[in-house]
Amino acid sequence: MAAPTSSQPVARVLPRGGGGGFRAFPESAPASLRFSVGRRRAARLEVKASANVFGNYFQVATYGESHGGGVGCVISGCPPRIPLTEADMQVELDRRRPGQSRITTPRKETDTCKILSGTHEGMTTGTPIHVFVPNTDQRGGDYSEMAKAYRPSHADATYDFKYGVRAVQGGGRSSARETIGRVAAGALAKKILKLKSGVEILAFVSKVHQVVLPEDAVDYDTVTMEQIESNIVRCPDPEYAQKMIDAIDKVRVRGDSIGGVVTCIARNVPRGIGAPVFDKLEAELAKAMLSLPASKGFEIGSGFAGTDYTGSEHNDEFYMDEAGNVRTRTNRSGGVQGGISNGEIIYFKVAFKPTATIGKKQHTVSREHEDVELLARGRHDPCVVPRAVPMVESMAALVLMDQLMAHIAQCEMFPLNLALQEPMPLTILKIMHA
Repeated sequence: MAAPTSSQPVARVLPRGGGGGFRAFPESAPASLRFSVGRRRAARLEVKASANVFGNYFQVATYGESHGGGVGCVISGCPPRIPLTEADMQVELDRRRPGQSRITTPRKETDTCKILSGTHEGMTTGTPIHVFVPNTDQRGGDYSEMAKAYRPSHADATYDFKYGVRAVQGGGRSSARETIGRVAAGALAKKILKLKSGVEILAFVSKVHQVVLPEDAVDYDTVTMEQIESNIVRCPDPEYAQKMIDAIDKVRVRGDSIGGVVTCIARNVPRGIGAPVFDKLEAELAKAMLSLPASKGFEIGSGFAGTDYTGSEHNDEFYMDEAGNVRTRTNRSGGVQGGISNGEIIYFKVAFKPTATIGKKQHTVSREHEDVELLARGRHDPCVVPRAVPMVESMAALVLMDQLMAHIAQCEMFPLNLALQEPMPLTILKIMHA
């Protein structure tokens, strides 16, 4: 490189008096652009870019990869003295695990969890809870072709673009096995929400490809877990469930895949949950849902269809019910107004794309930047939505749990304005001391 001439600006590092630091700027730079670099200032610099922790009060850090030794999570901020056993989490993990039926991936994993810390004699201690699930059915050889070529619409390429390296087998960290930690933590969050205020969270499949469950086919007030779990696609309407199963079977035998939509409802959510402006309840739910693998869309309440209404048609009018509570006659808001829960049922939808890894030959690019064809192998879901149901429920529970703790910390530290506010229910005390 040629030495700078006198016409070129020269950056100089000059001693800085008293602070043990230096000034670094071109001699020609105006004073407004000059800056100091000091040892003390440099020592305070910190980079936070892990992106593996969810929540502020009820925090969940997930770890592990598809073909590593195992996956799991560490839960921080859990209240003490909550009854908790591995069986509580295993129920939800069994709903998420692979190999459940012919319309899910044939990978055989029991997903048996082990709580390694944070409990004593079946009760939470208030310290971090470590949950571990081993990987037992790995077939790394299935990914030899995918080590050389990028799967279209998969995270293979973007992980390389970002990190310059990736775990090839099973998609590594981008695999849906990462969600095991979320579902385990979500099981605990669901239990606490139920104990504290009777919150019930249910999700179900409302669309598979072009099979759409009619909006009025499910009563959000009365639909049950038993109805949802009565078939392998997790749709509470038997007629439409069979149509969805047939649609998945049709593409499964051809080595193809399809997407769908999961609808989630949350009943008995207390009023006041959500923190405007940047942590609005629907904003936190949207972030949580769009962090799930293969998710591509989120809408709450009337969603995009709300744009078809006028204000007079869309507004949820208030009224006083027989118990003296402020209610709304309709619920196009989806239970959230101004980013805060209003006591009505919260409902939203999450769209999932077709599984990227399919058994059909596709055009792609190799890691050496050559145009190639790829015929992917491995075991993959022909449609992700049946197994996405417990994932959606879990992320909703984590959001509501975190926001509930934030609300109690901020708004119930001092006496409430009982003319306008309602205290959080104390159901947990009644149950634990019964």
